[in-house]
Amino acid sequence: MISTLGNRIVRVARRPSIRLRSRILARADQRARSRCGRATLALLLLLPLALPALAQAPAPAAQPDAPPQVRALLNLLADPAVRDWLEKQHGASQAARPAAPAEPELSPAGFVAERVGLIRQHLTELAAAAPKLPGELEGAATILLLEFEGRGLVEILFLLVGFVALGFGVQGLFLWATGRTRRRIVELSLDSVAERLRAVMARLAYGLGMITSFAIGSVGAFLVFPWPPLVREILLGYLLAFLAVRLAMVIGRFFLAPGAERFRILPMSTEAAVFWYRRLILLVAWFGVGWVTVEILGILGLPPPSRRLVAYALGLGLLAIALEMLWRRPVEAGQRRRGAATVLGSVYFVVVWLLWVAGSVYGLWLALLAAGLVASIRTTQRGVNHILRPPGMATAETGPPSVYAVALERGLRAGLIIAAALLLARGWHIDLGALTQSDTVFTRLLRGALTAVVIVLIADFAWHVLKTLIDRKLIEAQDLGRPETDEAHRKARLRTLLPILRNVIFIVLLAMAVLMALSSIGVEIGPLIAGAGVVGVAIGFGAQTLVRDIISGVFFLTDDAFRVGEYIQSGNFKGTVESFSLRSVKLRHHRGPLYTVPFGTLGAVQNMSRDWVIDKMQVGVTYDTDLDKARKLIKQVGKDLAEDPELGPNIIETLKMQGVEQFGDFAIQLRMKMMTKPGEQFVIRRKAYAMIKKAFDANGIKFAFPTVQVAGGVGDAAAAAARQGLAMTQPQPE
Repeated sequence: MISTLGNRIVRVARRPSIRLRSRILARADQRARSRCGRATLALLLLLPLALPALAQAPAPAAQPDAPPQVRALLNLLADPAVRDWLEKQHGASQAARPAAPAEPELSPAGFVAERVGLIRQHLTELAAAAPKLPGELEGAATILLLEFEGRGLVEILFLLVGFVALGFGVQGLFLWATGRTRRRIVELSLDSVAERLRAVMARLAYGLGMITSFAIGSVGAFLVFPWPPLVREILLGYLLAFLAVRLAMVIGRFFLAPGAERFRILPMSTEAAVFWYRRLILLVAWFGVGWVTVEILGILGLPPPSRRLVAYALGLGLLAIALEMLWRRPVEAGQRRRGAATVLGSVYFVVVWLLWVAGSVYGLWLALLAAGLVASIRTTQRGVNHILRPPGMATAETGPPSVYAVALERGLRAGLIIAAALLLARGWHIDLGALTQSDTVFTRLLRGALTAVVIVLIADFAWHVLKTLIDRKLIEAQDLGRPETDEAHRKARLRTLLPILRNVIFIVLLAMAVLMALSSIGVEIGPLIAGAGVVGVAIGFGAQTLVRDIISGVFFLTDDAFRVGEYIQSGNFKGTVESFSLRSVKLRHHRGPLYTVPFGTLGAVQNMSRDWVIDKMQVGVTYDTDLDKARKLIKQVGKDLAEDPELGPNIIETLKMQGVEQFGDFAIQLRMKMMTKPGEQFVIRRKAYAMIKKAFDANGIKFAFPTVQVAGGVGDAAAAAARQGLAMTQPQPE
């Protein structure tokens, strides 16, 4: 079967077409004559430039077999008088030649008028070409039939299908030879980030291998045989279009994976993946076949306006596909279709098609790249965050992005922006090489703007990477772990210093990016830096309080005087440290008020959250109390507190009685103390008082309280009390 197909291919490739051959020979003869005429004209134009070199170089010796005219010309060139005369004539012609006029720079109004004129001319050409289009298409069909005479269109289609089938055959051999590798790729684990990246690279390499095998089997086999020119152009064009479709299928499977959700790079449902995969193939197939068809019509002799009309008609198919994609796109779970966005998208696609038909190159490329860049950046961000999500998370939204994800996403974003700028320059027919050599005001500003964009992209990349690194460190420092350990102290210090470091990095990057961008567009930054220095000195004299606050804050943080989450007191201000800025600290009072205290007014700081706290307590007992018994009871209370599962871990030294503090008017003051962790003494103190009260009541120890004792006889005391009560019940005389 394969040998029969090969013999048939060779017979078809070698079969001549007399009419087409005569036309091709006539065109080749005409092109040869025109090339000969152009070469003669170029020789005449370059002769004045070559005369000085001929005059200065030694005349070549005449060859023995040279014609007499050549030998005479060489002898004349060897004459010094002739050489001097040629040199003088060349100098006179150069001096008399007028200088080339400089191209005038168009003003914005002139540029707009020129573009409007070009659009009007383009539409006029299209209107003039429309009536001629049917006849030109008929002529192209006639040429095509003459070329296919003796072969038939069916035979050409058979050849096309045969080469496509041959490509699929070679691809099938590739799949058979790499079956074990394919199964190994399917069974890859995707738990960690490294495993997902390995699977992505393996699938990409396998897809490229499939495309390469198909290209070798179809296009490669086609190029082996000799073909008539027109048949070669037609078959090769449509084979390349089919190859583009195969490439779109591989790319769609790589990113969307409609049949394997676990390998999907872009997070979406299976229904949405199948929808976008099919629309991608349809869009590429229509675009590729249309492009090849328009190019073949050009080979068949259609003028450019007629080809543009055919392209615009085929562009209606692209517009219909885009509108169908927009209106029938699947909606993810939990979302609803937004009608306004759909209508705006439809208007956008129609406007793009109208700009294309009108020949507005600047507007068309700007509209395409603006929307395409935004969509590409959003898609890239979703894909990168999904692939590089932390292990154990189903989606990227459930956790903070990793540093690698941010670096890759920002790097790809910068690459997309630069690629869009290069495509825009190509679409606008801007010669970047000539732009670097030109020295007009516009070119200088344009070069500076491009350099400024690159600087901003680099600064944006550095800022987001450093910011993500700091934010992840802050998230890790939120969990202090076991308190009063070196690790807890280190994390608390990180929570204090990293926000300030983040602000400093932002200010430094912003200042550097602004200065470098201004320098790239031609602004002298030396005077700006000098002026900033002078202004800084003036601000330093006029804002001494601000400078004092900033410097004091630097030294407070350097000395590690306090950290976020610690309770401090300074003068009349006390509370828990919540956050910092460059010049102040925010303190949350335990009753709720928030103090914003400048560093310069803090002064001496009392930190109540470091290491340990000694809490001292006093109780008053009556004078008939057994002090030894009270000491034992208090010691037992301390043991019970230390054994408490909730309070015990916060007690460093258990509660114990230090002895008698003083003899009061009505009580003996017993003093106790205990050592606890900072901030925990209040709860432990309340619990200790309650347990002491209960223990003393159970053992007959009474707490002392103020009383009034009246001394004297019993009767006199009773009479005195009765008289006092009677006096209190009677009204006072006026």
